[in-house]
Amino acid sequence: MKKVAIIGAGITGLTAAYELKEKGIDCTVFEASDRVGGCIKTLRTDGYLVECGPNSILDTHPDIGKLIARLGIEGNKLAGKPEANNRFIVRNGKPIALPTSPPALLMSDAFSAKAKWRLLKEPFIKSKSNEQESLADFVVRRLGQEFLDYAINPFVSGVYAGDPAKLSTCYAFPKLYALEQEYGSLIKGAIQGAKARKKRAETASKDARMFTFDDGMQVLPNQLAAKLGDAIRLNCPVDGLQCLEDGWQVNGEVFSDVVLAIPAYKQPELDTPFDLDLFSEIEYPAVTSLSLGFGKNDFSHRLNGFGVLIPEVEKRFSLGALFPSSIFPERAPGGMALLTVFVGGSRAPERALMDEDEMILKVIEDLRELLGLDAEPDFKHVSVWPKAIPQYTIGYERFLKHMKEIETNYKGIHFAGHYRDGISVSNSILSGIDVAERIVGATE
Repeated sequence: MKKVAIIGAGITGLTAAYELKEKGIDCTVFEASDRVGGCIKTLRTDGYLVECGPNSILDTHPDIGKLIARLGIEGNKLAGKPEANNRFIVRNGKPIALPTSPPALLMSDAFSAKAKWRLLKEPFIKSKSNEQESLADFVVRRLGQEFLDYAINPFVSGVYAGDPAKLSTCYAFPKLYALEQEYGSLIKGAIQGAKARKKRAETASKDARMFTFDDGMQVLPNQLAAKLGDAIRLNCPVDGLQCLEDGWQVNGEVFSDVVLAIPAYKQPELDTPFDLDLFSEIEYPAVTSLSLGFGKNDFSHRLNGFGVLIPEVEKRFSLGALFPSSIFPERAPGGMALLTVFVGGSRAPERALMDEDEMILKVIEDLRELLGLDAEPDFKHVSVWPKAIPQYTIGYERFLKHMKEIETNYKGIHFAGHYRDGISVSNSILSGIDVAERIVGATE
């Protein structure tokens, strides 16, 4: 009879527990803190809705929609406003709308004529990547330096808070890597791969619907927790795992399986019969998220989009800013605008940990120069993440290999989460579903 211990009540652990419970398998979720959701944390304060962590979900796989429907919160979903499709990057000190189609690319000021001509060469480049190629080298080889500087660099800062010169194409962007391996070209792969995704009922990230919930992202972990009830134990840290003949002892109880759904950097703190010290080498740069409220008319920019990303070559303090009140309704009081500005990441992790007042001054300076701000913030909330997002750097396969070796050599141990299956909320949900299916499959 299966009985599963899940360590960590983030979105992966909660999803895995819910899926197991639905299959009739007993499980207990151990959470060291006093709340569920991990990095997903929503606050309502002073009329603003603040996301301290992720602000939305991409509907990239049918299992995500099925989960939300089964949880009974489909009616709570909020789709992004049409104007959220607008994305801006800074070039020469000004925000420029990114093109959303090939014809728009030809007319766009985001890239030079030289860069556009260089793009036409891409289908004819015969070389292919290997597992040790960085994303930066991959992009320069296929698309040229300017696309790295003004498209990929800011995109990677926005998604990973990472450095494309350090990230592995193969592991950080496996779909990009697979396009080149299978089709020999990103452009050919984007066209031909769309047919394959349609057969699998999958959606490309760029085409996926973005959504959140009426009361913010916290709705999802809260509903999962409500369904799990007393299977969740808050303020209940796990110090270690003891291997027994018939399973694993966790906090004095015996389980057939254990799911490690806590961040990789926390795992070496566990006392286990297998070595987890290697995972302390996974890079988690510090990131600070500043939620700032202003009057809508305090900006010369219309804030008519998802947000603005700042390429490293522009040499600004901030990584970029989201415009939450332009993306979803009721994120700010009437007549006000809410911005979320990100600082730190692999580009400059020390900035995320600097004095709060000094940090805000530097961020406001960026907003004045880039978005035409001419006022002080009406509202401020700061969320500091000393270890924010795992970086799938070159050589990341050694971590994945070590996880598989432990799972093979120690029956009933499972790894799941954003350090294994991708960093997005969607990836984390699917990781929870996958590990539950593996456990269920082992019983059949």
